Amino acid sequence: MYKSVLFVCTGNICRSPTADGMLKHLLEKEGLSHIIVDSCGTHGWHEGAGPDPRAVEAARQRGYNISHIRSRPIRDSDFYEYELIVAMDSGHFRTLTAAKPHNSESDIKMHSDFAENPEWIDVPAPYYGGQEHFDKAFDLIENGVTGILKTLKK
Repeated sequence: MYKSVLFVCTGNICRSPTADGMLKHLLEKEGLSHIIVDSCGTHGWHEGAGPDPRAVEAARQRGYNISHIRSRPIRDSDFYEYELIVAMDSGHFRTLTAAKPHNSESDIKMHSDFAENPEWIDVPAPYYGGQEHFDKAFDLIENGVTGILKTLKK
């Protein structure tokens, strides 16, 4: 099964670092911390910055620490280093699919592909919304991350 996972959103300050921190936390609890997890953005607008403070607080309230994660853009090497690349929405999926080198063996999947009984396809960006947008996005992210954990445990 997969030994490395990369989560991708737009700026790597809300959705993908949240999924990154959640999965790392759950893998550690399961004794699977040897699986490599990271996150990045399709754009480098926030390169080197930490997650949005609202995302850090929402994650903290759910028992996850994402404050140490730093934003970075996707790199060509990611398509060779990560076996599973998870797009947070269909725009990211299209961008990643178009950028994937023909000789890369990484699997590009939608985050919702791993969700249990998904009522959604895209994890909406909470950046321009209020706390309720972060809560909804985190519910969706947690659902998909739980499914990814089940896949990794097989």
